[in-house]
Amino acid sequence: MALHVLLQLLWLTTALASSIAKPGCQGRCGNVTIPYPFGIGDPNCFIQGFDITCNHTFNPPKPFVSQGNIEVLEILLQEGQIRVTSWMGWDCYSKTDPGGNWSAGFIDFRGTPYTFSSTQNIFTAIGCDTLAFIRGPSRTDFTTGCVSLCANKERLSNGTCSGIGCCQTSIPEDLKYLRLSLQSFSNHTRTKDFSPCSYAFLVQKDYFNFSIPLISLQDFSDESKRRFPIVLDWVIGNEKCEVARRNTSTYPCGSKNTCNDSDSGGYRCDCPKGFEGNPYLPDACQDINECALNPNLCIKGDCHNIQGGYRCSCRNGTHGNYTNDGESCIPHSTHFPATQVVIGVCISLVFLLVSGSCIYWGLRNRKLIKLKEKFFQQNGGLLLQQQIPFHESDIETTKIFTEEELKRATDNYDQSRIVGRGGSGTVYKGILSDHRIVAIKKSKVADGMQIEQFINEIFILLQINHRNVVKLLGCCLETEVPLLVYEFISNGTLFHHFHGEGHMPSISWENRLRIAAEAAGAVAYLHSATSLPIIHRDIKSTNILLDENYTAKVSDFGASKLVPLDYTQITTLVQGTMGYLDPEYLQTSQLTEKSDVYSFGVVLVELLTGKKPVSLERSEDERNLSMYFISSMKENRLLQILDDRIVDEGGIEQLYAVAGLARRCLKVKGEERPLMKDVAAELDVLRRLAVHSWVEQNHEETQCLLAEPSRSYNSSHGVGEDSLQPQNLLELEMGR
Repeated sequence: MALHVLLQLLWLTTALASSIAKPGCQGRCGNVTIPYPFGIGDPNCFIQGFDITCNHTFNPPKPFVSQGNIEVLEILLQEGQIRVTSWMGWDCYSKTDPGGNWSAGFIDFRGTPYTFSSTQNIFTAIGCDTLAFIRGPSRTDFTTGCVSLCANKERLSNGTCSGIGCCQTSIPEDLKYLRLSLQSFSNHTRTKDFSPCSYAFLVQKDYFNFSIPLISLQDFSDESKRRFPIVLDWVIGNEKCEVARRNTSTYPCGSKNTCNDSDSGGYRCDCPKGFEGNPYLPDACQDINECALNPNLCIKGDCHNIQGGYRCSCRNGTHGNYTNDGESCIPHSTHFPATQVVIGVCISLVFLLVSGSCIYWGLRNRKLIKLKEKFFQQNGGLLLQQQIPFHESDIETTKIFTEEELKRATDNYDQSRIVGRGGSGTVYKGILSDHRIVAIKKSKVADGMQIEQFINEIFILLQINHRNVVKLLGCCLETEVPLLVYEFISNGTLFHHFHGEGHMPSISWENRLRIAAEAAGAVAYLHSATSLPIIHRDIKSTNILLDENYTAKVSDFGASKLVPLDYTQITTLVQGTMGYLDPEYLQTSQLTEKSDVYSFGVVLVELLTGKKPVSLERSEDERNLSMYFISSMKENRLLQILDDRIVDEGGIEQLYAVAGLARRCLKVKGEERPLMKDVAAELDVLRRLAVHSWVEQNHEETQCLLAEPSRSYNSSHGVGEDSLQPQNLLELEMGR
């Protein structure tokens, strides 16, 4: 029997080997077998798109995909896959080269039958100050990635890739184009001694095993260190089987073999069940003798090989319909009572019904769980989880909510719960199970750019603890679009109070001055008091919320930027709101803290005039509020454009002082604008002066302190360019 099995296996191996390549075509390149539809050289030896180049400059020769430089390691015909090599990207810094050197790029399989396998590959990054991204051809296609951080080598662990020194994340399905990029939070300034580089690469699952020495790797001369195996899926053409069968001259599966449609388009051929071989060649699928390969297929019975399978029969002396365990084979003299047969059938039916129900609900729940896991990864959940260990003190009060919690809190996102709409999404009022009232921000579309802004906003808010910055309570990542949960600010936005439908600028001058001082203090905190300076990049009245006491809360950090240490400016894509956008930033793309100062100056002008920053309904000279405000001050017409209410309520000197401060914030050159902390200090002094009655009684003394003698307030209501100086305000504050 053993000899018979050995001969059967030998025959099957010989048959398969002879049917690998097309007759007359080269079937190997070096150590790699090249089965049809792949082929080398002659176009008749392969299907279009499956050509392989055999490079004989290597010993032994090596196969490559088409005319490219991607080496083929193995072709898996039955699985519809091919193993190839891929490159590694890196980003390195050193004491002699603080600017860094890097290598990254892309792999493009568009126009070919290949796609990156989402089930067999995993995206991996190594480093202690590493943020790695992979993207499609454009940022709107998809963006995913992972974060790897560590403060020292002692926290690293061999074989562990969980975000400390090494991180991993999955890739999307049906991916044909891959662009890799690397960033760091501080250019490795804190980790240069033991981790000067970041690395990122796509690799076949279970192939890569992290080890601590990789953190210090800087030598790339050995090409083997830069190459990793990945798995590609492939299909024939881009048509479904039904369409492809009509063209008999090019259809490779033949009439006997099966054709299977791919979800992403195209198809693959398979041998029928019970056959083995190359399904892309005629008559290359040979019957498998299952009885010879496995003598124990038919327990207590005889095995008979048939085309495409096998059949078991009862042995001599027994009769009945053979089952897998042979229990139905009984001696000829034994009979089953009819009652037992009926009972057995009923029990079987009940068992099948219960089992089927359990399987259905189990599969349904598993599908829902997988969908939530997909959304969790798609919305940056892995990035957030990897950041949590490095923000433990900030994350204590920040919670990851479930989809069910937020549905209950908003009555399934009922229209009556909407409290605001914006370009990026909708804000709902929610009531949690502990009776807390919250604001839930729901994005419109989950594209790559919005996910980056979503993660960015969470990371920024984790580092902020200020009474005039809206507090982040948590987020939800298991829905199709990400959700952020904030403290609820009940009195709307500053923009709504000034420009909302049915609203007039009814806020008193005292409250306006306090709102300006509180907002300025919050922005100054972002610039000066956080571990890394933060540029908000979208300061505007829409992003200043008011509570029931008109206390200001700065919000919306999706566009904000962390400024690395020792940097005074960063180059970035211009982003902001017209009317508030710094003209110097718009021209140079150089983002600095002074860009926020300009935007805040526009908010000050809004508070003074009650007008929108940009309005097509105004005349051409007045369309841009900032330019109109500056020209009005130059022509001594300031009081004509101020809101009537504050002219009646505020002191003239005080109004001109705030106007002068706004004008300095709106300087075209950023270097001529004041720092945000100086703006906050001046507004705080002015606000405190406003509540003391002696200011009214010492009009002349206050005027002298608020203005330099050569640039003071005059009877024609003019004001000097910089009438409010920091030193004068400090003298006045100390003299109180």
